Amino acid sequence: QGQLVESGGGLVQPGDSLRLSCAASGFAFATYVMKWFRQTPGKEREFVAGIDWSGNSIDYGDSVKGRFTISRDNSRKTLYLQMNNLKPEDTAVYYCAAPSKPVWGQGTQVTVSS
Repeated sequence: QGQLVESGGGLVQPGDSLRLSCAASGFAFATYVMKWFRQTPGKEREFVAGIDWSGNSIDYGDSVKGRFTISRDNSRKTLYLQMNNLKPEDTAVYYCAAPSKPVWGQGTQVTVSS
């Protein structure tokens, strides 16, 4: 079935950086497209970034392009999201997922506030 566990969220100020991690277990992580999503109360889940198994094909949501970087380490079964120049509108619960499996993490809160 598999499991994903996110970490690295927290409270930061505008302009700060954070790196989220997503540790995978129980499934063949290296063979799956992995994605980050985020959600705030009352809003639909938003696509943040996606990466194919090799790391050679990457896509970002329009609102994070140029600020966020997705990466993966298949040897460590870990997905990352480097978030730079954070803005208050980035505040959300961030989820990692292997949507095609499907398996989802429990989410990690990111709050950007002065």
